Amino acid sequence: MTVMRDTAVKALAKVQVQSDENGLIPEYEVLVNLLPVKLLNAFSERIMAAAPPERKAEVESGLVRAAYECGYHTGCGIITSDIFNDVVMPMVTEDEKDILRGAYAAFTAWGWAKSGIVQLKPAEKMIIRALDYYEADSGGEGLRGYMLRGLSQAFFDLAYAETYPDGMDTYVCHQTKGIEVGDPHGEFVVVKK
Repeated sequence: MTVMRDTAVKALAKVQVQSDENGLIPEYEVLVNLLPVKLLNAFSERIMAAAPPERKAEVESGLVRAAYECGYHTGCGIITSDIFNDVVMPMVTEDEKDILRGAYAAFTAWGWAKSGIVQLKPAEKMIIRALDYYEADSGGEGLRGYMLRGLSQAFFDLAYAETYPDGMDTYVCHQTKGIEVGDPHGEFVVVKK
């Protein structure tokens, strides 16, 4: 039996994640800020707008990298947390595949991205479809799902690369479709570098 997405989403959505007096969330063995999406989007759009044309690719890469670094370290905390172990791990029968499915259920439950895996070739390729994600309605030009690109790469690294923290940068994620450019959904493809 694989991770049942709806069951995992419903169970994880009930988890009351509380920030401490400093606005940090310690539940996942890492400290995560609880900040509004609008703040992230405003920052991303301003920094991209301020970048000269010849530096835009570098700035975009930096935004994806920031999401990746957060996703890799926080992701390890999430998939090894008591919450994930209590809710998702009892449904895991296909090891890494189900853990990845559970991770995308967490993304959906916690409002990071209404997303899921539509194709998975273990340790080779993963295609994610997202019906909503942080940057889907942020304004600006071109494909810009920086957060989900970084998170998808991070989770594939955690699932199939060397054991944390030695598996960084084994895979890369490219966005091929985006709500922000008029597509009906975002599409993110993770492959080996």
